[in-house]
Amino acid sequence: MKTGIIIKREYLTRVKKRSFIITTLLLPLLFIAFSALTTYLTMKSSKVKTVTILDESQYFINHIKSTKNVSFEFSHKNLDSLKRELKDGAFDALVYVPAIDINKKETLTIFSNEQPGTEVESELKEQMNDLLINERLKTAGIDQEKYKAANEATISFENKVGQEEKKSNSAIASGISTVSGFLLYFFMLLYGMSVMRSVMEEKTNRIAEIIISSVKPFQLMMGKIVGVALVGLTQVLIWVVFLGAIFFIFSPMMTAKMNISEAAQIAQSAQGGNTKLEMFKMISSSLGSINWLSIVAWFLFYFLGGYFLYAALFAAVGSLVNEDQQDAQQFTTIITLPIIFSFFLMTAVIRDPNSGMAVFGSIFPLTSPIVMMARIPFGVPAWQLIASAVCLVVGFILTTKLAGKIYRTGILMYGKKITMKEVGKWIFRKG
Repeated sequence: MKTGIIIKREYLTRVKKRSFIITTLLLPLLFIAFSALTTYLTMKSSKVKTVTILDESQYFINHIKSTKNVSFEFSHKNLDSLKRELKDGAFDALVYVPAIDINKKETLTIFSNEQPGTEVESELKEQMNDLLINERLKTAGIDQEKYKAANEATISFENKVGQEEKKSNSAIASGISTVSGFLLYFFMLLYGMSVMRSVMEEKTNRIAEIIISSVKPFQLMMGKIVGVALVGLTQVLIWVVFLGAIFFIFSPMMTAKMNISEAAQIAQSAQGGNTKLEMFKMISSSLGSINWLSIVAWFLFYFLGGYFLYAALFAAVGSLVNEDQQDAQQFTTIITLPIIFSFFLMTAVIRDPNSGMAVFGSIFPLTSPIVMMARIPFGVPAWQLIASAVCLVVGFILTTKLAGKIYRTGILMYGKKITMKEVGKWIFRKG
C-alpha cells in the first residue's frame, strides 16, 4: 500500500512537470519541423550550377546530359577566353577536355572560382566514363546491347531461415536491430539517470529522512523505480499514438505518390529500368514477412527488464552521493560501462548474430536487453530466448536486493565521502 502511494506520487509529480509536457508533446513536433526545415533549406539553397565544357577531343560534345542540379553547356571558344568569363562569373565551373586517347587513363581539369562540390565531378565522371566505354566497345566491334546484357547482375539471394524456411532480409533485419538497440540504449540511460537524480534530490534536501520515517527504504526505492517506469511507458505510448496518427493522416498521400512512382517505374521497365521497382517490391515483401507483434512484445519485455535492472543500480548510486558531483560521475561510470559495451557489441552482433559472443551477450543480464533485441530480427532459437528472459528476471531480483542493501544505508548518510570498501561492507552485511 505504501509503495503504491510512492509510485502514485512519483508518477503524478513527474507527469505534471512542464519539462515532461514539453519533451513528450513538443519533441516529436520539433523533430518533424526540424527535418522539414532542413529538407526545405537544402532544396532551396541548392541552386542549379552551370558548367561549361571545352571539348577538344570531340568525344563528349552534346552527349553530356544536364541534371536537376547541374546544367552542362559546350563551348568552342579558346581556353583563355573561357577562363576570363569564369572569373567574371558567367558560369560556375569550366571543364577542359584536351585531345585524349580513349584507351588510356586520363586526368581532366575542372576550373572554378569556388569549390563546386562533389555532384559536378561525380556526374561528369559517370557520364564521361560511360561514353568512353561505349566508344571502346564500338572500336573493338563489340555490340553494346549484348555487352550491357552480359554485365547485368543475374544472381540475387533470398534468405530462408530455420526448418520452416522463413523468408528473411539481412538489410531489413539489420535496420530493425539498430533502431531497437539504440532505443533501448537511450531509454535505459535516460530513465535510469532520472531515478538517480530523484534520489539525489530527496537526499540533498533531507526529504528522504521524513519519508523513511514512514516507509522502509526498500519500499521507497521500488516506488521510485516503478513510478519512473510508468512515466517512461506513458511517454512512449504517447509517441506511438502520435506517430500512428501522423501515419494514418499522411498514408493516403504517401500511397498515391508511391503508386505514381510505381507507374513510372513500370513504364521504365519496358526499357530495362526496373531495378528500383524490384527493390521496392523486395522491401515491401520483407517488411510484410516480419513478425512485428513478436518484436514489439520482446521490445517491451527487454525495455522493462533492462530498465528495472539498471534503475535499481542508479537508485543505489543516488543514495551514495551527497553534493559532490565527482562522486556521482565515479559511480555512474561503473554502471554505464555495460550499457555502452552492449551498444558497441550490437554492431558486431549484427554482422554475425549467431557467434559465441553474440549468444553470451544476449543471455548475460547486463547486456541482454540491447544485444538480444539486436538478434531477434535475425531469428533466435527458443531456448536462447527463454534462457535470456530467465537470466534477466533473476538478474533484476539479485540486482534489486544488492541495490536495496546499499540504498537503505546510503540514503541516510550525509557529509561523508563514501568509499567502495564501505559499499562492499554494506552489501555483504547480514540483516
